[in-house]
Amino acid sequence: MENDYLVKKKPFHALLIFALPIIIGNLFQQTYTMADSAIVGRYVSEGALAAVGASNSLTNIFICIALGGGIGASVIVSQYFGAKDYIHMKTAVYTSLISFLVISILLGGFGLLFSKKIMILLNTPADVLDMAVVYLNIYFLGLPFLFMYNVMSSMFNALGKSRIPLYFLIFSSVFNIWLDYVSVTGFHMGVAGVAWATLIAQGISAVLSFLVFMHDINKLDGGQSKIFDKSEMVNMTRVALPSILQQSTVSIGMMLVQSVVNSFGSQALAGFSAAMRIEAICVVPMNGIGSAISSYTAQNIGAGKKERVVKGYHSANWMVLISAVIICAVLELFNTQIISVFLGNDQTAVALDTGKSYLAFMGWFFVLLGLKMAVGGLLRGAGDMKMFTIGNLVNLFIRVSLSMILAPKYGISMIWIAVPIGWFTNGVISYVEYRTGKWKNIYAARA
Repeated sequence: MENDYLVKKKPFHALLIFALPIIIGNLFQQTYTMADSAIVGRYVSEGALAAVGASNSLTNIFICIALGGGIGASVIVSQYFGAKDYIHMKTAVYTSLISFLVISILLGGFGLLFSKKIMILLNTPADVLDMAVVYLNIYFLGLPFLFMYNVMSSMFNALGKSRIPLYFLIFSSVFNIWLDYVSVTGFHMGVAGVAWATLIAQGISAVLSFLVFMHDINKLDGGQSKIFDKSEMVNMTRVALPSILQQSTVSIGMMLVQSVVNSFGSQALAGFSAAMRIEAICVVPMNGIGSAISSYTAQNIGAGKKERVVKGYHSANWMVLISAVIICAVLELFNTQIISVFLGNDQTAVALDTGKSYLAFMGWFFVLLGLKMAVGGLLRGAGDMKMFTIGNLVNLFIRVSLSMILAPKYGISMIWIAVPIGWFTNGVISYVEYRTGKWKNIYAARA
């Protein structure tokens, strides 16, 4: 298949071809993160599950920095690729790789120094604090691999090669799950075992994907590219920072909200952690659609085909609606069985009820998340970042403020009631910006 199918094929078909490998790949990625929780929950203890869950509120922020930064950089790469400007495209690629390597090393060092203090600030229950810190410290050692892995996936997507990251994700997921099981049941390493399994599997996939990507772009025609260019870094930063914020909004909010959840004790935390793993799966198709419309928009604007962007956006919304109906049906019918997979035979009533209640409520509202991500992906792909950023900040403020104010007084359910309110408000702000049509002229102004 030609790499420029995003600007040639019918919008729905092009988006589906592009989005499916991303969705399937991310499902595999979420599968091995779910395996971390399921294996420690069933074969170690409910406390170990709570420890991994408490850690994830922090680790997800770093994952989102890598994802958001990679997506932001890929917008610039996609626009150059759509315009067939391969010299500047390669410069943007090299600049982003160097920048994120430095950032990942700095963030990893920060995490190693302050992991325990951060978890204490988040009111992590004392009976799971030490396990959570062990998990985090191993995680931070592997942060450069995590960044490389996610940035490389975004770069493949920028060139329309979304199938290649899928192959690496399948390999990494299967290998990770096998290492999880062996380290926990064979070597009895507990939460440290699942952390080392993730580091090793992701590290191997990161190096392999880097080698394949460099081989592919070296085949593209063009003159001599720069290894690092400050102006390209500025262009990428302008798009990447709001993209990081968009990707991190949920995770930052959940980290802040985590301190409220933690105050309800380790049993409620275990149930909530299991529900968060399921939510991460439900978010995958919406994220995939948002990523697809982002690259689709960038390539078509770069190719001067703005009329295709609107048609693609309508197609993305149909994809969201179909996905949301399926997610809702599964969560409403099988929430008890799904949560029980994580909690094992010694599950407590508090943990089970917490997880079930979250999933049963949230099942009806993932359509709001998908619609928000579709319009946000369009704005991001066009480089229209101002209202995009404001919408995500408002989302974050609503979720955190309502949770912290209402949950201590009215119960833990207030934490998830705040979620769709934030999604809806964010989506409205981004949609109003889309309707202004400002996004159509940003690439031309920058060029």
